[in-house]
Amino acid sequence: MLLAIDTSTDTASLALVQDSQVLAELTWHCGQNHTTTLLPQLVHLLNQTGLGLQSLSGVIVAKGPGSFNGLRVGISTAKGLAFSLGIPLVGISTLEVAAYQHAETGLPVCPILNAGRGEIATAIYQKKYNKWLRLAAEHITTVEALCSQITTKTIFCGEFTPFIVTQLREQLRQRAVIPPPATRLRRAGFLAELGQQRLEAGNYDNPATLQPLYLRRPPITKPKHRIEWR
Repeated sequence: MLLAIDTSTDTASLALVQDSQVLAELTWHCGQNHTTTLLPQLVHLLNQTGLGLQSLSGVIVAKGPGSFNGLRVGISTAKGLAFSLGIPLVGISTLEVAAYQHAETGLPVCPILNAGRGEIATAIYQKKYNKWLRLAAEHITTVEALCSQITTKTIFCGEFTPFIVTQLREQLRQRAVIPPPATRLRRAGFLAELGQQRLEAGNYDNPATLQPLYLRRPPITKPKHRIEWR
C-alpha cells in the first residue's frame, strides 16, 4: 500500500493506494495548521481502511513549491516513515500534481500557485504520444510574463486569486481554458499515481537528501542594530 502526502499549501491532502486503486483519500483546508492536523488525519484515514502503517510499501510526498512550514511538515513526516519502515520514498513537484489531473485533455497544462509580491509559481506540462512531459520547469514569474509566452490554447489550474483569473482571460482570451474551482482542487490520489510510476521504474529519492523545492528563499528579518549617539 502506498501513502501520498501533500501539505504544500493551505490545502492539504492524503491518499492510500493499493494496486493502483485509491482505498481512501482526504483533502481539507488546514491553513497554517499542518503540524497539528497531518498526523490525526493520517490516523483517521488508516482507520477507514482498517490497515496500519506496517502495510505501507512506499511513501510519496509533494515537495513544493509551496509554503515553507507546510513543506517542512510533509517532507519530514514522509522521511520519518520511510526511515522507520524501511520503505522507498519519492518526492513529486506540487505543480506537477496540480497539472496531472488534466493530462488526458492532451492540451498544455499550466499550474499556478500564488507566490505573493505580485508573482506566481508555475510550470507547463503536456501529455504527448502517451508520455507525460514537462515543457517548462518550475519557476517564479508574473502573470504578464507568463501570458507573453502562451501561444496556444492552454489549461490553467492550481490555486490562484480571482484577479489572476481576470488577468488570464483578458490577456489570453480564447487561449485560456480555466476549469471550475472544484476541478482545480489538488488531490493526493493524483500524487500517488505519479509516485507509483516512479516507484515502478525504481526511481526513488534518498530520504537523507530529499529537500523541499523552494523557488524563493524564506524571508529573513534582519536584526535591528543598536544606534549609539555620540
